[in-house]
Amino acid sequence: MKAELEQTSDTAKATSEIQKVDFVWMNGELVGWEEAKVPVMSHGLHYGTGVFEGIRGYGYGENLYIFRLREHFERLLESARICDIECNYAPQELERACLELIRANKMRQDCYIRPIIFVGFSGINLGFINYPVNTAIVAFPFSQYFSKAGLDVCVSSWTRLYDPVTPPMAKICGNYVNSVFAKRDAAKNGYDEAIMLNSTGKVSEATGENIFVVRDDELVTPSLGSSILKGLTRDTILLLADELGIRAVEREVARSELYTANEIFLTGTAAGIAPVLSVDKRRVGNGKVGPITERLAKVYFDLVVGRETFGHKQWVTKVY
Repeated sequence: MKAELEQTSDTAKATSEIQKVDFVWMNGELVGWEEAKVPVMSHGLHYGTGVFEGIRGYGYGENLYIFRLREHFERLLESARICDIECNYAPQELERACLELIRANKMRQDCYIRPIIFVGFSGINLGFINYPVNTAIVAFPFSQYFSKAGLDVCVSSWTRLYDPVTPPMAKICGNYVNSVFAKRDAAKNGYDEAIMLNSTGKVSEATGENIFVVRDDELVTPSLGSSILKGLTRDTILLLADELGIRAVEREVARSELYTANEIFLTGTAAGIAPVLSVDKRRVGNGKVGPITERLAKVYFDLVVGRETFGHKQWVTKVY
């Protein structure tokens, strides 16, 4: 189990750096990596007018397994609708394009898939009326987001953005500047990740992951009204917990609960399940990965690599 927490499969050391591949899917066709370019005056580059997704593929045995492929593309288009960005592709078309791209690049190892829809080159009008919209998918080898099996985190001084300002329920490119501020401050101060509070001072989420707290054998995660992204990994853990007989609750979480928790872990497509060992230099529980975290991590790993389906066969797509 320790090995599964340290790395998701038998691949090389974790890295979040992008490795070049042969092809990128862009606006309906495969193009070479070096040809996949956008004009410097693209609206999305200057104003953050784009939406994106993160999807994981796991190499296991002779195949490559993609986790919750359809749901990710459905959420991508939901984010586009929230931003009033029109995309000409249906989820099924994007799903087929993704598989075509991975096969063209002959990828069988762990990978990360980044679809993006963004407003392209036209003008500087903030309203981007009748501006072109570009859709692209990039897939590249990837093992883990965090290189450590247990994280030391801090509570950020930056407040998580909230609905009256910009909708946190959508994966909007511009939204992530908020997370970048918190992540960079955490890194500069020697922490692996930052936990952000919402506008009322309650726990929201980490810079790129949802958060779960274990108290008295109960699994607690901030509710959707806590300025969080409705994570698909979060949703998976809530469903698995219920099926495993672990009581799970969605509610507001006070900052002080982070300091008194028995266990804490983060969830996200890139991160998987990442145990937290300390918060603001306060040890979580006994300072080791807890039993509920470990149990859920094992079930999650078995599920995403297609080793066990636990009644959720539809969540795992075989590439080959």
